[in-house]
Amino acid sequence: RQRQMCIRDRSPDDPTFVQVQDKVQFGQPVCIIEAMKIMNEINAEISGEVVEILVENGQMVDYGQELFAIKKN
Repeated sequence: RQRQMCIRDRSPDDPTFVQVQDKVQFGQPVCIIEAMKIMNEINAEISGEVVEILVENGQMVDYGQELFAIKKN
């Protein structure tokens, strides 16, 4: 099984895509997953408030792993 890296910002000089208490809209980018040098933008699946971030920037994650807890509007 291939491991992937969660990237929470576009570059080291940029702020993270989202933080706890941020409001997000369906389809809004929340992070990037890098697998085999291919960057895949991950979008919010629901609109709501980010209540918890479950991974650190640069952390290796598995396919299907939860990355954020979002309280639906």
